[in-house]
Amino acid sequence: MGTLGLTQEALESHIAWDPGALAVSALMSKQLDAALFHQRFSRLVYDCNRPPEADAAMPAVSEIFNIPGNAGLSSEDRLARTQAIYYPFREGLADLIAARVRKGQPTVLVTMHSFTPVYHGKPRSVEVGILHDADARLADAMLAAAVADGAAFDTRRNEPYGPADGVTHTLIEHGLKNGLLNVMIEIRNDLVSDETGQRVMAGYLAGLLGEGLASLPQ
Repeated sequence: MGTLGLTQEALESHIAWDPGALAVSALMSKQLDAALFHQRFSRLVYDCNRPPEADAAMPAVSEIFNIPGNAGLSSEDRLARTQAIYYPFREGLADLIAARVRKGQPTVLVTMHSFTPVYHGKPRSVEVGILHDADARLADAMLAAAVADGAAFDTRRNEPYGPADGVTHTLIEHGLKNGLLNVMIEIRNDLVSDETGQRVMAGYLAGLLGEGLASLPQ
């Protein structure tokens, strides 16, 4: 897809990817002996946390940036990207979950993202967001664990985004529809800009997840 008409600065910014999210996910995967499933394309080409009909799946504008390569996409162009990127991601994740369920493996869906500390010129004080849709069981348990542990980071429910922003598609599609415990985690990306921060955050989140799951009925 080339550069989508963007400068290198824009391509390296938060509009094109979630800085630190994959690194933290990889560390948590090792700590928890958990499967890690991720895509390898910029979310500007196709954001796999959005359904095909959503404008944000292939945004023409992201925050203050126009995305020339996404302007005026035809229905054929959108379908081609959906078939090339979203469907393989959706089907691959669905197959992974189904295989685990068939084997009787306890399965929990955790989606990982990061967010910019300044959005449209406004600073964000929240450091970690614990997001949920209709099923709040795991989010409730993790937020309770954060309070009990003294909240090393400013950790809040459904911030800086929530269901109304259309960010819980993966939770709905693969968690709610399968009756699985699920949660979405958002990390402020300045906290995970280096390896030290990534290790600290992975330890914090793995701890919250472990404590939260341990507190729920098996």
